[in-house]
Amino acid sequence: MSMEIKQQLKLSQQLVMTPQLQQAIKLLQLSRVELVDVVREELLENPVLEDSVEIAAEQQKPPTATSESPSTAAASEAEAERVGETEILVARASDDRVDTTEIKPDSRSGEAVADFDWDTYLESQSNAPPMPTYRPNTEDLPSLEATLTRGTSLFGHLEWQLKLSRNFSAAEEGVALLIIGNLTPDGYLDASLDEIAEEAGVELKDAEEVLRRVQEFDPPGVAARNLQECLLIQARYIGADDDVVVGIITKHLANLEKKNYAPIAKDLDQPLDEIYEAAKVVMGLDPKPGSAYTDEEPTYITPDVYIQKVGDKYFVVANDDGLPKLKISDFYRTALSKGPKAREYIQERLRSAQWLIRSIQQRQRTIVRVTESILRFQREFFEKGAAYLKPLILRDVAEEIGMHESTVSRVTTNKYVHTPQGIFELKYFFNSGISRSDGDDLASEAVKLKIKQIIGSEDVKHPHSDQRIVELLGNQNIEIARRTVAKYREQLRILSSSKRRQVF
Repeated sequence: MSMEIKQQLKLSQQLVMTPQLQQAIKLLQLSRVELVDVVREELLENPVLEDSVEIAAEQQKPPTATSESPSTAAASEAEAERVGETEILVARASDDRVDTTEIKPDSRSGEAVADFDWDTYLESQSNAPPMPTYRPNTEDLPSLEATLTRGTSLFGHLEWQLKLSRNFSAAEEGVALLIIGNLTPDGYLDASLDEIAEEAGVELKDAEEVLRRVQEFDPPGVAARNLQECLLIQARYIGADDDVVVGIITKHLANLEKKNYAPIAKDLDQPLDEIYEAAKVVMGLDPKPGSAYTDEEPTYITPDVYIQKVGDKYFVVANDDGLPKLKISDFYRTALSKGPKAREYIQERLRSAQWLIRSIQQRQRTIVRVTESILRFQREFFEKGAAYLKPLILRDVAEEIGMHESTVSRVTTNKYVHTPQGIFELKYFFNSGISRSDGDDLASEAVKLKIKQIIGSEDVKHPHSDQRIVELLGNQNIEIARRTVAKYREQLRILSSSKRRQVF
């Protein structure tokens, strides 16, 4: 059998993930905060890019639009097709649809991109008028007073009290600092006292004494080693450490959670009325005394897109406020003629800046298109509220706007929309359906709202069981299983009927 080498031609099709396409996909799935960080990092690394807002602030004068010559106007129009800054896209809902064409990756070869006329582009860029910026209503933003001071951490609060105390020696103060430094965010001691005493080089009994004195600090119950000790410290602090309260804390916390008061009364040999009064005291104590102190700054949600209602029509507006307004620096136009090496480097940086601006533009347009589609599917929600939310899946939106499901999934992750009904994540509008006997399915979020309303109107001394909630929903033509009601109740963080029951 002879073997020989032959050449064969084979035609095949494959998807090539170019660096530019990878960058566009990466930017698409970023949240707003992450996008700002990426743009800021690119501004530091790419000298060709600059923030037009910062430049205008440095010049302390508003930019003025100059008249364009025919050649400059043509170059500006070509620039809008190729690069363009991130633009505000206004789209109308229902019948007033705006044709938003998705930007496709550049299919030209590397040589064609290298032959781009950067001189004409930079000249038109310098003559282009300033880009309008949408300024949303700031009523939902935190007030100035809420941003003036920094929060106090639990460690800082306890250290401040330790420095004010004059009854600690130098060695005892070192032990106290070790105790304070080993507290959990909830205020519990997260290390054994033996380890703390060994590290501080003191006797165990001395560490016990320091711990007892630290436990007298504010907030009451701090530096406890377990829940029982925490509650006992608070009971002593308010002067309610009688035998019944102490007995409930030390032996019957499980029965108290289940509200089984009869076994507690039998074990402590007390009437039920006394157990009720003691239970009220224990329930009023704080099991997490350190949770009120934190130095972490709150993260406020900034919507990526706005849905505004004007008359009977809805408008979808991308929110570019807070994002850097990228432009190409005019300084590097003169550097293009300073030799082949400088020109090659600047062209490489210009291509990178061009693709970043185009990717951001594509991201904004895609978010608006997806929000448009959601608005058409869920129009009743925007009119009447969450009770009218309809079942919706990613495939419905993807087929409606001509995109892939994975693209819609990336767009709706960690993206928020400001609506007349409030601020919601775009994922919120995608729900599974619950069958109804009258024909129309109901979204799972709408069923959760109905369960919450049923539980909110129940008799607190005789709360509804999950099976009873199933029956009440059945009266509203909603077919649902008991285990589904239990799952939705847990997602709403609502306790079971036995734990919701109030005896007094």
